Amino acid sequence: MTTQVIVLNGGSSSGKSGIVRCLQAVLPEPWLAAAIDSLVDAMPASMQESAEGIEFAPDGAVGIGPQFRALEAAWMEGVAAMARAGARIIVDDVFLGGAESQGRWRKALDGLDVLWVGVRCDSETAAAREIARGDRARGMAASQADLVHRGVRYDLEVDTTHTESLSCARKIATHAT
Repeated sequence: MTTQVIVLNGGSSSGKSGIVRCLQAVLPEPWLAAAIDSLVDAMPASMQESAEGIEFAPDGAVGIGPQFRALEAAWMEGVAAMARAGARIIVDDVFLGGAESQGRWRKALDGLDVLWVGVRCDSETAAAREIARGDRARGMAASQADLVHRGVRYDLEVDTTHTESLSCARKIATHAT
């Protein structure tokens, strides 16, 4: 069976988005990108700073509420439906709940051929990228660097600390085809 979904999990500023773009360039078939950031951006502003939705604390902590979880579950099912309809999907996510987050994806993607990829980056490098980006609360990258990988099982891991996105994408592509 050919891989239908590639799930990239890593902390903020770990390099997932760059890997997604590179994967789209090196994989022989067209792949759609589905990023958790796009889901957050699609939500009404009232949910983006709400205990019911998602909250970003000044120290980089992220709080998730029940309305966010409900919309996230619908989004996951939508991503799975696109894959079942024949689209190849690269998911760019941050498993704030570690193994529990992966469990929600496993349920949604049941029956599909999924490649689970951990995207690691040491916390100092991720923190420096976070500062350079300027669009995240300081501390988010460092707090998520290890947290998102707790209890998660991968088929493959890449580390962007000293490896460029294109090299990581090429490594992933060899496992996805």
